[in-house]
Amino acid sequence: MKIGFLGTGIMGGPMAGHLIDNGHEVYVDQSHRVPDTLREKGVYLCNSAKEVARQTELIILMVPDTPDVELVLFGEDGVAGGLSDGKIVVDMSSISPVETKEFAAKINKCGCKYLDAPVSGGQVGAKTATLTIMVGGDQDTFEMVLPILKILGQNITLVGGNGDGQTCKVANQIIVALTIEAVGEALLFASKAGANPEKVREALMGGFASSKILEVHGERMITRTFAPGFRINLHQKDLNLALANARKLHIALHNTATAQELFNAVAAQGDDDLDHSAMVLALEKLAEFQIGK
Repeated sequence: MKIGFLGTGIMGGPMAGHLIDNGHEVYVDQSHRVPDTLREKGVYLCNSAKEVARQTELIILMVPDTPDVELVLFGEDGVAGGLSDGKIVVDMSSISPVETKEFAAKINKCGCKYLDAPVSGGQVGAKTATLTIMVGGDQDTFEMVLPILKILGQNITLVGGNGDGQTCKVANQIIVALTIEAVGEALLFASKAGANPEKVREALMGGFASSKILEVHGERMITRTFAPGFRINLHQKDLNLALANARKLHIALHNTATAQELFNAVAAQGDDDLDHSAMVLALEKLAEFQIGK
């Protein structure tokens, strides 16, 4: 299959590589940075998103935020200008559910189908093709694209119509942020009380408190390994979506707001490009104590 892939960064690069490894022709926009690994695999280079769309049957987006998606789709030399009847656009970015519905409607008017398919799993999931993929769109289009999504991830769910995939991703990011905060508090408490935080983590992994975040991010907190798998500034963006949409829904997300303020505190120190597990730095600063000390 001829597949366009727009957004070959920390996650998109490995994802595009998996598609090439599985025999697909992948086309990218060379006006943005293309990783050497993709060039070595034989990626096809185009001069614009419009040209990528013109050359391919399926166009995948993996860019940072809502304005980026809008620009890639509808900006000058954007995807929309290269579309023709029957093509499919799949946005795997994490963006606004409301604007996703608007984007889908515009793409539908071009005679094309649209899926929103945000992912969870971070850089590790992208590299190992184990992403969780939350899809919004119609059943027929989902089934057409499913073989491609299976190359990129393992837990793939059609949540509902356009926008519902993004809503699910926002819910995911609420849970992740609050769990990072809970793990950080627990390990900080244990360490300040004099217990070995690594042994505490090991013990908790066998009980009801066990979670992937305790396993992976708990270890990051203890070993001070904050190289980004998923950056704080991206999680801030996702929680902004949660809080903005909560206001529209007239609900209060108290703990989500607290988690965002902790991210904001780390970002204020210039560390918003660290992994989101570094939220613990804000908790440590408040306690004037570092885990493991």
